[in-house]
Amino acid sequence: MNVSKLLGATALVAFAFATPVLAASDPMVGGAAMYANKNIVENAMNSADHTTLVAAVKAGGLVDTLEGPGPFTVFAPTNEAFAALPAGTVDTLLKPENKATLDKILTYHVVPGSLDTAALDKMIKDGNGKASLKTVQGDTLTVEGHGKHLTVTDEKGDTATITIANVYQSNGVILVVDKVLMPN
Repeated sequence: MNVSKLLGATALVAFAFATPVLAASDPMVGGAAMYANKNIVENAMNSADHTTLVAAVKAGGLVDTLEGPGPFTVFAPTNEAFAALPAGTVDTLLKPENKATLDKILTYHVVPGSLDTAALDKMIKDGNGKASLKTVQGDTLTVEGHGKHLTVTDEKGDTATITIANVYQSNGVILVVDKVLMPN
């Protein structure tokens, strides 16, 4: 066997073992694979659709929490969801003097436990069509619907749709939503 073929084969094998394998259960979000063996922050940082959320989590000092053991359910707004807020809102929230308000909004998107659509469907059925979820922030979100057609309503009455569900993480699950939810 010639040396260049041997080196090429060795490089191919080394690449194959160094590259994570996307399992059927690892969905794509924002053009990036979401690996079930990575934590919420590690996966969110790779999603092109969640750069604003990641910047907000960093500004709010919540990285360590969301990298922790959890488990957490995160209703993760997309960049488009943040862009739909009134002009200047995101820039204002990212300022150090507004950290408390930012933290209140971000923790309103986090629920203790790992709730996928099957768990939410059961809670909705048990709740006669609605599931009330107490957030880490302390207020409540209301989930309605079934399976792939779930909505989340904040305490102000605004409703977000879950656009990508069951993005499993090593420390919980992400449910991508199309609106930023606001606490009272």
